[in-house]
Amino acid sequence: MHDPQHARLMRLATRAALSVALTLVLAKAIAWWLSGSVSLLAGLTDSLLDSAASLINLIAVHFALRPADEDHRYGHGKAEALAGLGQALFIGVSALLIGLQGIERLQSPQPLEAGGIGIAVMLLSLALTVALLIFQRKVVRETGSTAIHADSLHYRSDILLNSSILIALLLTHFGWLQMDAIFAIGIAFYIFWSAISIVRGAIAVLMDEELPGETTQHMYQLATSVPGVLGAHDLRTRISGTRWFVQLHLELPGEMSLSQAHAHCVAVEQAIHGYYPRAEVLVHADPQEVVRH
Repeated sequence: MHDPQHARLMRLATRAALSVALTLVLAKAIAWWLSGSVSLLAGLTDSLLDSAASLINLIAVHFALRPADEDHRYGHGKAEALAGLGQALFIGVSALLIGLQGIERLQSPQPLEAGGIGIAVMLLSLALTVALLIFQRKVVRETGSTAIHADSLHYRSDILLNSSILIALLLTHFGWLQMDAIFAIGIAFYIFWSAISIVRGAIAVLMDEELPGETTQHMYQLATSVPGVLGAHDLRTRISGTRWFVQLHLELPGEMSLSQAHAHCVAVEQAIHGYYPRAEVLVHADPQEVVRH
């Protein structure tokens, strides 16, 4: 079962992200319509895709938080990784569109109108995005959510994007007309790199990549530190949403009773879960004499 507090934070984070994205879509659309800036159009395109990605994220988190059922014994946590892939697709398309628009405007630079409105909108965008990132960082730190982490990555890239657009608008306002397009192209490359980072993280979850080596080594140490445990082997880990699944074999004296062996297995589960609350631990007991070293 998911921690109710974690579930509440994750739902709040998805709703906050969607609210911020929709607010910025409206603000940037007005500023672009009045100014004609291609870098602002890039920002508008990115915010439109942010809205779509955040909506997918909201749905995915809602699905991922559903408890395990007869058809999904390990829960629905991988829906978060699938949402990450969806976000990466949106972000990649965004980068392509922005790059093409930037190249076109680089060839035909145009002066901007109502540049002051565009600058004001970008300052608003920066303020809202920073506030959202602070909240998302808190949620990821407490829940370890893959989907919220992916969402925060592309909103983190929005900090650079919005800062670049602000600089481009200022430079264009002072007569550097091509800077609007040049910044738009640079933003496109950065956004595309962010999409690749999200894909890597999502694939790691979907392919059941092991937890980091230092984490698994610490789990070995926790298991073998339980009095009466002679050793441990075959530790396997994987991630599904906010949950870690851990399996390992304990080496116990062959003459130990079944009740004692069970008690040791429970003690190891509690030791690992106590240090890593997100871990769901499954322990198998082996008589030491049948273990091959």
